[in-house]
Amino acid sequence: QVQLVESGGGLVQAGASLRLSCEVSGRTVIGLSMGWFRQAPGKEREFVASISGYSDTYYGDSVKGRFTISKEIAKKSLYLQMNMLKPEDTGVYYCAAAAARFAAAVARFVRQYDYWGQGTQVTVSS
Repeated sequence: QVQLVESGGGLVQAGASLRLSCEVSGRTVIGLSMGWFRQAPGKEREFVASISGYSDTYYGDSVKGRFTISKEIAKKSLYLQMNMLKPEDTGVYYCAAAAARFAAAVARFVRQYDYWGQGTQVTVSS
């Protein structure tokens, strides 16, 4: 059973940076398709970024050029480096992992992911 635990959220001002981490237990991250999603109050969960088992990456249009997804095999961790944060980036950020292997550009939908973390709150003030 894969378990995911996010950390690194917080309250920052617009223009600041944050780095989210997701610790994976239950299996190696080698070959694992993973992603980050976020959910603002009253809105549906939104795709942010994905990384395939081969480490190709894909980003949502709203974060492209500002966010970077990466993983570290030795630490069994997934990361999301968020730069130039905007108030509209506010939400609960979730780490997710898929049992199946997907190319990063394909793994953009909530239904494709089987395991989810509890989420970490990111609040960006203007």
